[in-house]
Amino acid sequence: MASWKCSTLSPGISSRPRNCHRIVVLGAPRVGKTNILRRFLGKEFEEDYEPTTEDFHRKLFHVGGETFQIDLLDAASERDFPAKRRLTILTGDIFLLVFSLDDKESLDEVREILNEIKAAKAKLHKLKQPAGVPVVICGNKADLAPQREVGLSEPGRILGEALPVFETSAKTGSGLEALFRAVASLGGLPDETSPSRHQTVPILTYQSLCVERRGRRSGRAPCCAAVDPLARRPSFNSDLRMVLGSSTKPAKPEKCQIQ
Repeated sequence: MASWKCSTLSPGISSRPRNCHRIVVLGAPRVGKTNILRRFLGKEFEEDYEPTTEDFHRKLFHVGGETFQIDLLDAASERDFPAKRRLTILTGDIFLLVFSLDDKESLDEVREILNEIKAAKAKLHKLKQPAGVPVVICGNKADLAPQREVGLSEPGRILGEALPVFETSAKTGSGLEALFRAVASLGGLPDETSPSRHQTVPILTYQSLCVERRGRRSGRAPCCAAVDPLARRPSFNSDLRMVLGSSTKPAKPEKCQIQ
């Protein structure tokens, strides 16, 4: 699994490389990817649909005396740019693939994306067989039951393998807690990164709390998180250097700095 050094908003409040993860969200248009991310960030559902070009978010966590950084990338527009999309896939640590329960074709697209991810990772690491990758499947829009086109057993049959599949509604919030906890578990993240398990605070409050709790390792301390309002997607050069570094096997693994 690729990893990189974290960037944070103030000196002394930095996660170790192993505590930095990038979640890549992929799926067909209009399946609800943006609203699922909004829910993870602690925001409300938005009814009006606007096509996403690219959304990059960063959420910082303080859990049990440690800091964690989760970068979330919704690269919706990259489906028309194969090289850019491939680089995004190669930088992903955890993948959330979303389809809509009222659109069977969107599930077919998830199958294609899954094959694309496994092939790209296998080629990067010079594997003869498709690579196993941390993937969670989300069937969204469970609130549209009358328009449902995808049955309970169809994701497993169409995808051809046993993957964690969750039915959710970004609108009502149903199923999202289980989905986020599965993503955390699969990515080796604390359970407290699930939205219901921590308090979301403004970034300045988060920084102050981190300074106060630095060096303390008490599971009883309140868990908190903040969305980094200044986060920007790292440059493609940085991503490329990280990918090239992860494809080699030096005596001492190098960490590529994301700026």
